[in-house]
Amino acid sequence: MEYRQLGKSDLKLPVISFGAWAIGGWMWGGTDDAAAVRAIQHGIDVGVTCVDTAPIYGFGHSEEVVGKAIAGRRSEVIVATKCGVRWDLEEGEFSVDTNLSDGTPCKLYHNLKAHSIKYECEQSLKRLGVDTIDLYQCHWPDNTTDLGESMEALLELQEQGKIRAIGVSNFSPEMMAQCLKEGIIASDQPRYNALDREVEAEILPFCIEHTVGVLTYSPLAQGLLTGKVTSDREFPQGDQRRDKPWFSRENRRRVLDMLDKVRPIAEGHGATLAQVAANWVISQKGVTVALVGARNEAQVDENAKAADFKLTCEELATIRKLVEELGGPV
Repeated sequence: MEYRQLGKSDLKLPVISFGAWAIGGWMWGGTDDAAAVRAIQHGIDVGVTCVDTAPIYGFGHSEEVVGKAIAGRRSEVIVATKCGVRWDLEEGEFSVDTNLSDGTPCKLYHNLKAHSIKYECEQSLKRLGVDTIDLYQCHWPDNTTDLGESMEALLELQEQGKIRAIGVSNFSPEMMAQCLKEGIIASDQPRYNALDREVEAEILPFCIEHTVGVLTYSPLAQGLLTGKVTSDREFPQGDQRRDKPWFSRENRRRVLDMLDKVRPIAEGHGATLAQVAANWVISQKGVTVALVGARNEAQVDENAKAADFKLTCEELATIRKLVEELGGPV
């Protein structure tokens, strides 16, 4: 496994890190906690020593599962979590109506007010069973709160030793610039994969210029780039993918046809399509880490091996050309 420095922090992260949204169950059609614990522990064994979670991933459930998995192994793992999405307090910027895991309706608010950040940090420390969070990230922007207030709270938590490094997620370059006026941010966490390349225009160049690390989420496009999401697959109620344009039957078929042209590249490296998709992301300039989800040990093994080979410049360009020819969802 290759490890890279995260921005100006003292954290070194594996290029393939564990994304823990799916194991929270929410919007992913449920979860198997015992399998998730084994997956995280196996990940640590094979070098996937960073786990990225968030309170909203299952309304605290993902953090609790991560806490169980790392108990007794705290020194071996970098724990990254987030703040700023509340389902238990109607304050801040309204985001969306949704349902708790038990079906109870609730409203989500983006909230980066100082008191909310401090409260969320305490809750996350308890659920994770740790004294310090290695990377604490603002999950989404909150346009009702001045970022100076948010950064002041985060810097106070850092001074208290409750967090090691400050990160953001889904922030624009302008928002990151505001944060940098107050203190160091180690990273941004944007969506990035071969199908979703919007961050290449402004976000990646900004992060490169200002030495801000980049943890990419959805590097496999929620499984679409693995070649395993067939056009006849049915997504259950509660699985967010059933309503996304890329996951219509027609678009899945188009992606599968495109992946057939990528397959020779994968076979040339003795790799799977999923491994090629993740490797493509970590090969892009400015990217520090690809956060790849896993529900079991076999998926962890497949993910980890995405760092075991190097795509050539020609192969990277070929994949880019194929996805550009594919275009967007129809």
